[in-house]
Amino acid sequence: MIEVKNTSKQYSLNRKQQKELRIKANTVAAVNNVSFSCKPGRVFSLLGPNGAGKTTLLRMIATILTPSSGNIEVSGFNTVSHSKEVRRKIGFLTGSTNLYDRLTPGEIVKYFADLYGMEKNEFNQRKEELFTRLGINDFLKKRIGQLSTGMKQKVSIARSMIHDPEVVIFDEPTSGLDVITANSIIQLIRDCKKEGKTVIFSSHIMSEVDLLCDDLAIISKGSLIYNNSMDAFREEASGQSLTATFIDIVADKKPQLI
Repeated sequence: MIEVKNTSKQYSLNRKQQKELRIKANTVAAVNNVSFSCKPGRVFSLLGPNGAGKTTLLRMIATILTPSSGNIEVSGFNTVSHSKEVRRKIGFLTGSTNLYDRLTPGEIVKYFADLYGMEKNEFNQRKEELFTRLGINDFLKKRIGQLSTGMKQKVSIARSMIHDPEVVIFDEPTSGLDVITANSIIQLIRDCKKEGKTVIFSSHIMSEVDLLCDDLAIISKGSLIYNNSMDAFREEASGQSLTATFIDIVADKKPQLI
């Protein structure tokens, strides 16, 4: 379960940044008073234009960033006061792999398993399950620097999921991937839902959103402007494409919060 309540994130600006952004204020809000909840066994999609604040919001949920105000709870734990407990509950996957080139897939995943304090038998069982599901055994002995983008992303998935997290966060996970690798991530999200995990993901690909999500929110310029079920969003489309409906909501900018 994820609960985001009246959460904001502000950044201070120096004079150069004020000039570049053409604003007089000495602070800028990347996320502005956002509230929503994500429930177990459901897939929640976070949509918005580039620069809307999606990644900032997901990083606050993942404890990578600290909110300027408001409150975020993951599985009942506050992301600021109980950040260590939250990190044990979540798996965070982005479109950027950021893996160590000199290590092998097994070494990478073992390193993160050790950080989570996993027992040897638990790790071996989980590793075998993930590596088989993702096809990592086919390139097990290669170093990360020798792998393709798709292979690296599969290792990133294993790294993020090795501790069997209750809550899974995907930030544009299929960005730049081939169809086969993207499909493996889509299937992983479906499996997470079946297992009763809480899943939140951001994407620019409306076909993925249509396939996967149960609930969705749209943010624009840091503010929440839509929050409803996927069924309600489809009804609102009323014959036009989901992409066109998304564009209309962002252009209108009038909050439609249920």
